[in-house]
Amino acid sequence: MRVFWTSILLIAGLFAATASAQAAECGNVSIAEMKWPSAGVAANLDKIILELGYGCTVALVPGDTIPTFRSMNDKGEPDIASEFWVNAARTELDSAIRKDTLVQAAEILSEGAVEGWWIPKFIADANPEIRNVEDALKHPELFPAPDDEAHGAVYNCPIGWSCRISTENLFRALGAEADGFRLIDTGSAKGLDDSIAAAFQNKKGWLGYYWAPTPILGKYDMRRLSFGVDHNRAEWDSCTSVPGCARPQVNSYPVSRAFTIVTRAFAGREGPVMDYLKKRAWDNSTVNEVLAWQDEHQENNHDAAIYFLRNYADLWTKWVPGDLAAKVQAGL
Repeated sequence: MRVFWTSILLIAGLFAATASAQAAECGNVSIAEMKWPSAGVAANLDKIILELGYGCTVALVPGDTIPTFRSMNDKGEPDIASEFWVNAARTELDSAIRKDTLVQAAEILSEGAVEGWWIPKFIADANPEIRNVEDALKHPELFPAPDDEAHGAVYNCPIGWSCRISTENLFRALGAEADGFRLIDTGSAKGLDDSIAAAFQNKKGWLGYYWAPTPILGKYDMRRLSFGVDHNRAEWDSCTSVPGCARPQVNSYPVSRAFTIVTRAFAGREGPVMDYLKKRAWDNSTVNEVLAWQDEHQENNHDAAIYFLRNYADLWTKWVPGDLAAKVQAGL
């Protein structure tokens, strides 16, 4: 019996030593904290899990899509970009993956980042015949323009945003003006958000451009409408996204893909962490809710990540082994 218990203690000690060795091997890790909200929270989420669960020492560094990609590809730093929108550098990223300088891990936004024209859910529920954009354009009375309820409104993006061009072209392609609609300039990002908030406060219809994941769609229940056609990349590149295109056609917005990318040097030395980075993904509804909480409470990215870990354990504990999940929970 004494030999049995001695063996058990020895095995337990070996497991503990192995875990300690893995934690020690993790060492220093750098993660790009991108400028937009979902990516900033994701970077802080990774920092917390890597530190509490894997024993890493993590530094967050400022990041943005192209500069971060070039730095990772050319200099091997930072080690991780938690949310990298690959559409912005797809050709270059594919080349880096083929050359084995960068590694693509999980698609962190599991549904992709989506764009389109949206309406409030209360309007969709009350008008089940509205299934797509063209259906909505048959009802200008449901989406009254500000200060001119004789016309319907389609809310556009601020000047300087690429979505302003696509929305203008789609407005013309759909013949929305002939259907009694006006294209509304919201002036700024805040103006666009405020127009949605006002629609819900006054229980009036709203139709216009928006995207996910975002705090607004965590606060207000909106439904994205179909354009009734698939995304045509050639048409998008040659006309839909081109200012003043002469003959725009009805088109759908592309889905923007967001993956985690890491340097090859990091992937080669961090097997356990890579297992996590290959599993970690969340849906737009979850991100919307977290960003809405962050916006409402005016919290920083770190606190928003803590909020997620405390309130969405059913999701994130599937990304890591049970013992590491327990370490993270104990450290919160």
